Amino acid sequence: MLKTHIYIIIACLLLAACNGKLPGADARKFPADPKLRVEQNMKAGKGFRLSEVGKSRGTGEFEFASSNELWRASLDILDFMPLVSVNYSGGIIITDWYSDNETPNESIKISVRFLTNEIRSDAIDIKVFTRSCKNNFNNCKVFESNQNIAQELRKQILKNATLYKDENLEKVKEKNKDYKYPNIK
Repeated sequence: MLKTHIYIIIACLLLAACNGKLPGADARKFPADPKLRVEQNMKAGKGFRLSEVGKSRGTGEFEFASSNELWRASLDILDFMPLVSVNYSGGIIITDWYSDNETPNESIKISVRFLTNEIRSDAIDIKVFTRSCKNNFNNCKVFESNQNIAQELRKQILKNATLYKDENLEKVKEKNKDYKYPNIK
């Protein structure tokens, strides 16, 4: 008897806490017709097909750093420099000191920090440092270089990232061109 009363009290408290709203459900954003909702979800990449249940989702294609256009473009642009630290989950690329043969006593180091995955001008923070040494790496000075190099790198990375994104969109369109959406009445 006591257990029954406790269950009833808990059920009443749970029902009172609900207040009738489902999290994330806004009827204005979703069509009332279930077939339209299914089509909308399929276009957005949500849901599943019964024909795919039980199949392995592994396709042999890995989607991690190579699927991020900014990341790929940054690595391609900095390809000529040796890398010290590359941390995709931390969102940072740090090069080693690099010097060409013309100025052996001066070298540069670049760090690229990713602030967002979106391709936009404030998505990456680039810092370029210069090390100027005298007497064969004795008495070196390190300072942040002028922003011209960082701006040029940013511009080239964003340009390449945009090209990669367009390339990926074309691949997705080509892959899904034969998909037939269900007839909706």
